[in-house]
Amino acid sequence: MVGADSVALRVLGHTGVRVSALCLGGMNFGGWANGDHDDCARIVHAALDAGINFIETADVYSAGESEEIIGKAIAGRRERVVLATKFASPMGDDPNRRGSSRRWITIAVEDSLRRLGTDWIDLYQMHRPDSDTDVEETIDALTDLVRAGKIRYFGSSTCAPHQVVEAQWASARRNLGRFVTEQPPYSLLVRKAEAELLPVCRQYGLGVLCWSPLAGGWLSGGFHTRDGVDDDVARANRARRMPERFDLTLPANQAKLAAVTAFAALADEAGTTLPRLAVAFVLQHPAVTSAIVGPRTVEQLTSLVDAATLTLDESMLDHIDEIVPPGTTVNPSDDDHLQPIGLRDTRTRRRVVRTS
Repeated sequence: MVGADSVALRVLGHTGVRVSALCLGGMNFGGWANGDHDDCARIVHAALDAGINFIETADVYSAGESEEIIGKAIAGRRERVVLATKFASPMGDDPNRRGSSRRWITIAVEDSLRRLGTDWIDLYQMHRPDSDTDVEETIDALTDLVRAGKIRYFGSSTCAPHQVVEAQWASARRNLGRFVTEQPPYSLLVRKAEAELLPVCRQYGLGVLCWSPLAGGWLSGGFHTRDGVDDDVARANRARRMPERFDLTLPANQAKLAAVTAFAALADEAGTTLPRLAVAFVLQHPAVTSAIVGPRTVEQLTSLVDAATLTLDESMLDHIDEIVPPGTTVNPSDDDHLQPIGLRDTRTRRRVVRTS
């Protein structure tokens, strides 16, 4: 089941930049999860010391606090870090401090550069598609940032396959820079990306950074047991915030729990842990470059570091497919962010467009 992977680094799409198979995610840095800046810095340093050279965050994470923490933590080691952040999510009540317009992008990048304490961002990503902005405007603005030396590359996150294709065509039509990466959700429980998105990314040579390889904590090792007060509290908090994804009284989440229990047993039989199995599964897909992990502690990070060295054999992959078939997602609510815009945005399915 398990074999050693001799390649520690992978090429990010066709950029020639070599990044670690594990990417350190910064969503848990700051007030959203861990407000102890020194503790967060220890996690960053432990990741760098372990050979992880890829760090990813977003301006919206803890309202910029995550970027500030990471910027301070990598001071003195910046040259060896491939640093990624994202824009487009709301940064306050001002309706123009969000989205993918040229106006906002040129402001947002300066804010991120300041918080990160750096002169350049290696990978600047559109956090979500913006239906109100022509993708050509977004790409044009990002191309200008590359030419100005403020960013090296740009990418997208959580786009539908047709949006990935549209962006590539727009770049070709206008002779502009292009998105070189896509960042989709992908895990043992959320496999929709396998059907179309990942093949499209391979076709266009995009690097793929997968977020939530542990499925929002479902594959972290605590959900399939009833042991531990901390796990029970965490489950209750998640269920209160996002019942459609975490409330165990719902049939869709009961199905997730059954799948998680089966995966845990599979990991035990193979002599590994559920989180390591989950990350290894994501990294084994030929389209995937890196899996983004967001540890809250150094211990959590350490437990995942060697997941990139695991290779799952055909028998193991067949067992996984029996539990959750390829291209499917156990709970459709976990794919809400990937719903076609025509279903997700009520404005696009009503005869009368209302404006406020």
